[in-house]
Amino acid sequence: MDNKTEILQIQGLSEAEAVFLLKQNGFNELPSQKKRSGFYMLFKIMSEPMIILLIGAGVIYLFMGDIKDALLLVFSVIIVIAITFYQERKTEKTLEALKSLSSPRALVIRDGVHKKIAGRDVVVGDILIIHEGDRVPADSVVISCENLSLDESLLTGEPIPVRKIEWDEKMEITRPGGDDLPFIYSGSLVTSGRGVARVIYTGLNTEIGKIGKSLESIKDEDTLLHKETKKIVITVAIIGIILCAFVVAYYFMVKGNLVNGLLAGLTLSMAILPEEFPLVLIIFMTLGAWRISKRNVLTRRSAAIEMLGAATVLCSDKTGTITMNKMELSVLYTNGKFYELNDSTNTELPDEFKNLLEYGVLSSQKDLFDPLEKELYKIGNLYLKDLKSSNPDWSIVKEYPLSKELLALSHIWKDKNDNKLILASKGAPEAILKLCHADINFKNEILQKIKEMSDKGLRVLGVAKGITTLENLPENQTDFEFEFVGLLGFIDPVRDTVPSAVKESYMAGMRVIMITGDYPGTAQFIGKQIGIKNTDEYLTGVDLEKMDPALLKEKIKTVNIFARVFPEQKLLIINALKENDEIVAMTGDGVNDAPALKTAHIGVAMGQRGTDVAREASSLVLLDDDFSSIVSAVRLGRRIYNNLKRAMGYLLAVHVPIAGMSVLPLVFNLPIVLFPAHVAFLELIIDPACSTVFEAEKEDAEIMNRPPRNLHQSMFNFKTVMVSVMQGLGILLVTFALYYFVIKNGRSELEARSFAFSTLVLSNLMLIIINLSWVDNIYKIITSGNKVLYMVFIGALLSLMAVLYIPFMADLFHMAPLYFSDFILIGASVVLSMMWFEILKLFHINLLK
Repeated sequence: MDNKTEILQIQGLSEAEAVFLLKQNGFNELPSQKKRSGFYMLFKIMSEPMIILLIGAGVIYLFMGDIKDALLLVFSVIIVIAITFYQERKTEKTLEALKSLSSPRALVIRDGVHKKIAGRDVVVGDILIIHEGDRVPADSVVISCENLSLDESLLTGEPIPVRKIEWDEKMEITRPGGDDLPFIYSGSLVTSGRGVARVIYTGLNTEIGKIGKSLESIKDEDTLLHKETKKIVITVAIIGIILCAFVVAYYFMVKGNLVNGLLAGLTLSMAILPEEFPLVLIIFMTLGAWRISKRNVLTRRSAAIEMLGAATVLCSDKTGTITMNKMELSVLYTNGKFYELNDSTNTELPDEFKNLLEYGVLSSQKDLFDPLEKELYKIGNLYLKDLKSSNPDWSIVKEYPLSKELLALSHIWKDKNDNKLILASKGAPEAILKLCHADINFKNEILQKIKEMSDKGLRVLGVAKGITTLENLPENQTDFEFEFVGLLGFIDPVRDTVPSAVKESYMAGMRVIMITGDYPGTAQFIGKQIGIKNTDEYLTGVDLEKMDPALLKEKIKTVNIFARVFPEQKLLIINALKENDEIVAMTGDGVNDAPALKTAHIGVAMGQRGTDVAREASSLVLLDDDFSSIVSAVRLGRRIYNNLKRAMGYLLAVHVPIAGMSVLPLVFNLPIVLFPAHVAFLELIIDPACSTVFEAEKEDAEIMNRPPRNLHQSMFNFKTVMVSVMQGLGILLVTFALYYFVIKNGRSELEARSFAFSTLVLSNLMLIIINLSWVDNIYKIITSGNKVLYMVFIGALLSLMAVLYIPFMADLFHMAPLYFSDFILIGASVVLSMMWFEILKLFHINLLK
């Protein structure tokens, strides 16, 4: 297409035809996922067993007329529901992002008139006019073009633009990627040239639409920790109901007092019910997300945090994740010599290489969209003082564009002060050698240099020059006499932080896999550069198409390089790893990565270079696109899980004395110690606050030198449960002994209750301290600088003092003031009840394993 004549002759669809097709086929967009109403989401949240237990307990207390305790429980329910509701509102936006991405503006021809319309109004049969910088609105076939190249990295992951040719009306549509194809795809960016295309697919039928369909079919999985917590809550709730019924029956049959029996039974149920478990889990996940954000990682789904410490495989896309997703001029070759541009601060270039760089720039477009030409101009401005292409006395007389027959672009330049015309050409090295009419020996020499450069992961272009005085310029650039100048080697550089991040991943027991749409040789070179193991083996997309799933499942145990891979094949890889019981983290940034990001246990998207689609499909987003940030996130994930395990163990331990003090006075025919208000005080004030103490604790020094935790191993294993129960029984024994001693020595019921309650509060604080580390002693824990520990400690003591010594509070809680000597007795008893655990630490008996 040398002029606009052909475009002017095209009539395109009529407006009537376009309106009819729009009604028949719908808009050129992805339909929004059916949004869940707020009522539906609330119903789903409130149907959780743990929430039902909380609401049920609150209703019972309200029915009993105990407004204060009912309000405390209702308050805790509101906190849990509010946080969960907020998280639910953010999780299903992937299709909305796809919809926005797939609907750019479009220039079409209708009724013979050029018309700018919304991309969503494009229909099958529309004629598109595309220029440099345009975003393609729908999958189309090229019917006319000139020097047309497109960036299809959103669909293929590769940053190099691909050339397009005119359709011969025979070739069937193919997938994105590859040069000299007549098809363009929705979401692609025109980097050079112009063209006319006819729309063949819109909406869900486009390549980007197919990705949207695959995302719809992928369901989020419940995490194992969430399932385990549910199971524990249900089990303990059943036990609590049985014990509650037993206590009520005992009171009614033995003492004939049904009201007190109900009160005692409900208190016991509340003491046993682990209603703080979901709250603690949410606190850890919420604060964990905040803490991880400080490392430039945004958490979109808090459930991913608990998975980080269990990750065994990190699958990474190459372009934009491991590499910078930009082409840098790295190597120059001319006259048998190489020159590497390693230092951007060095502006001195050997004279023999300046000619090569100058002609590389002269053969580039002035309106820059192509990343290679942008880089050439940048380096040219750095190393060459006066670019001829920027001189107003120089102008382009004629351009010879790339063609299927000859992959070279030539410019004819004229200096108004000279009658000579300057020829500058660049392109595929083979095409440049053809232009230069190189003999066989010279050709073989250059091809060997090209191979050396390609083996280092370089994209190689050849450059040629020439001079002519012809007044009538020929139709074909092959009619000129060109002289070979040299080779330009471009590379998509590896991020500086990646090699060390890969090394730390292996130290932490995580295997690293590269999944890319690039060629195997390039993938292997990059893999070796960053330290991926076993780079000699690789599989391609073609291999995956032919491979039986069982064979892939076996092969994937050792293969760490996957090249020339398409989006749906990434899903095959992720699923094969999951079938091998691997816990998979997947990083990516393009539309093509979205299904794999959503399928992986942990999807990690790039925040700066990543598409909205990738970010919405992921669990985590790297705000700085730094690969090393994912390693920091893994470290924090391990820390969060370890601290959560200790917090849950503490909560299990503290329930033992609370429940015990609700039962033992009945057995020994003593006055009731704990009323619902006391249990609410202990569980809804101290327990959640204590959870923040555990969350703030620093990680162990060797945390990244351990293998990933076994995801199938329960947090509440036999050893953890036994240690927690023993801690709780020790506190129960001391608390009940003090209560029994005080009441038998003539102290009042209120004083005895104050003794027991104060012992429980101080024991609670002591439990926090000794459980913060199952290795370090009390002194080291207290002096570790955990500021939250100090705040909770002071807050709990002040609250206890208020309950004991402020008359209104003492009356509300049925308490009486204690003497200073009473606290000495209580403190000594609490310390003695915990000494056995400190002795185990002293002998380095690691109970965490």
